[in-house]
Amino acid sequence: MKIKRFRAENFRNIVSCDIRFGDRVNLLYGKNAQGKTNAVEGIYLFSRGRSHRTQDDKEMIRFGSEGFRISIEYESLGSEGVLEYACFGRERLRKRNGYKISKVSDMVGDFKSVLFYPDNLDLVKGGPEERRAFLNVAISQCYPAYITEYSRFKSALENRNSILKAASKGQYFDNGELIAWSETMAEYAAYIHKKRRDYIDLLRPYVRDIGLELSSGEEDIHIALKSDIASQDSELPSLKAEYRDIFTGNLDKERLVGTSLYGPQRDDIQIDISGQPARSFASQGQQRSIVLALKLAEGEVIRRLFGEYPVFLFDDVLSELDRTRRRFVIEGMRDRQVIITSCEGEDIIDGADTVIEVSGGEYVSSHR
Repeated sequence: MKIKRFRAENFRNIVSCDIRFGDRVNLLYGKNAQGKTNAVEGIYLFSRGRSHRTQDDKEMIRFGSEGFRISIEYESLGSEGVLEYACFGRERLRKRNGYKISKVSDMVGDFKSVLFYPDNLDLVKGGPEERRAFLNVAISQCYPAYITEYSRFKSALENRNSILKAASKGQYFDNGELIAWSETMAEYAAYIHKKRRDYIDLLRPYVRDIGLELSSGEEDIHIALKSDIASQDSELPSLKAEYRDIFTGNLDKERLVGTSLYGPQRDDIQIDISGQPARSFASQGQQRSIVLALKLAEGEVIRRLFGEYPVFLFDDVLSELDRTRRRFVIEGMRDRQVIITSCEGEDIIDGADTVIEVSGGEYVSSHR
């Protein structure tokens, strides 16, 4: 997978740009607040289906403009593709190779990229929601249908929680409706659990191998899915039955507290390093190794499933890594395309094949 070109009009601080990327290490280089991250945001939007920085598309419109347009040209397994996205008022226009597509999920899965940005450093020490978000985004790129199923699960959860909230306040509620939503939620929960567990099983050996390589064999990283399901049965009917028992067997407790106490919305990833919980025992350097291993392993899973690496986006994080980890990223990834943003570090510039100087939303490339 390679991105060849990114174009934008009235996107963030960009009036107009046409950036062409090389096949290996690309560096977006410049001072802070010049537009490096904005370009990465626009590129990654085509992998995730929406921005990772805002829930509101209007925030991406350049001040004083009516809307924005962005597009990418990319190559995948010898075939070329074009994705476009535009926002004007309430109108959203999505296109794939010139043809309109209506749903976000229909745009996800064509262009695959892995983003590592400063907020990812909370994956180890942050709350479970950070790790669930990592799983949801990573799985969606591999299985776009996951987006739809997860959305349906959230809708069922919201309806179930509204009934439980009414019950906790002593208000009238329909117990039959509560059980019906529990049944519906069990169906979607089974699907989500299976996808998450299967993905973790794929990710685990890559995380371990990369962690050992980063630390010269000293840091053994192990990951596992933490959920309400104890059995290892992977058949959807069995998983659905387990969730049904959990959801219907704890209604008295949930009616008292007014919310759902069980389900995928409470899942987590257990991360251990050398046999100890990373959240409690990992040093800052080890935390960075774990996050880097997770992100690089995400790319390895994509390569295994689809036969090629995704595009790797490293947005303003190399300054957070020591020299050894920087070298691992720059020198150890020359068989794949990498886009790095940075405002410092001559060693990064020396390791780049293409340097794109960024100033005031303008981009000037020089190839080496």
